[in-house]
Amino acid sequence: QVQLMESGGGSVQTGGSLRLSCVVSGYTYAKHCMAWFRHPAGKEREGIAEIDSDGAINYADSVKGRFTISKANGGNTLYLQMNNLKPEDTAMYYCSSDHTSCEGFADFRYWGQGTQVTVSS
Repeated sequence: QVQLMESGGGSVQTGGSLRLSCVVSGYTYAKHCMAWFRHPAGKEREGIAEIDSDGAINYADSVKGRFTISKANGGNTLYLQMNNLKPEDTAMYYCSSDHTSCEGFADFRYWGQGTQVTVSS
């Protein structure tokens, strides 16, 4: 069973930056997709960035040019660098993983518990 744990959330002002981390325990599959999602209060969950086994990356239009997803330690650590944060970025942020190809933020098998990001105007 794969376990994921996020950290690095907090409160910042508009234009600030944060870097989220996700530590993955258990197996990292040779073929995998790892992703960051966010869930604003009262709104739908949104996939924002994903990276596959070969390092290919896709971003949601809402974060493109501002957020950067990366991985290290053979895929056992996932990062999300968030720059130029906006109030609409306020949400609970989750990391996720599955032993599939990346398919436009389809359902993932494994999830962390989330870390809160709050951006004030």
